[in-house]
Formats: sequence, C-alpha cells, structure tokens
Amino acid sequence: MTPGRDPDPAPDPAIARFAVLQALRLSGALLVLLGALALSRRFPSLDVIPEVAAYAIIAVGLADFFVVPMLLARRWRSPRR
Repeated sequence: MTPGRDPDPAPDPAIARFAVLQALRLSGALLVLLGALALSRRFPSLDVIPEVAAYAIIAVGLADFFVVPMLLARRWRSPRR
C-alpha cells in the first residue's frame, strides 16, 4: 500500500458529468443527421417521417447539441467560496 493514498477514493462527479454532456451532444448530432436524412428523401425507410416532423427533429437535435449542455453545466457549476 502506498503511503499517503486513500485506498478507496470517492469517484469524481466531474467524470460522470462530462460523459453525460458528451452523450447529449452526440445524441443531438445524431438527431440532426436523422432529420436531414428524412428531408433528403433518399432512404425509403425514412419516407414515413413527414417533412414537418423532420424539421422538428432537427430543431430538437440542435437544442440538444447547443442549449442543453450549457444549461446542465450551469446547473452543475460549483458554488463560489
């Protein structure tokens, strides 16, 4: 055992929060891609998505990519001392 080291350190919540932020950004990018593919009408399986819904998917994806991570980061910010 190394002197001065805690044998079972508490997990750092910043690691989990960073992973959540990156997962949100990835899901937002995938939603934008899905909406763009639905609008292109190049894939027959996506023809069931109406044009209005495709624009809504893109809007949700953009919000998921840009807005939600900022809101969560602000909420998780450490208090000033």
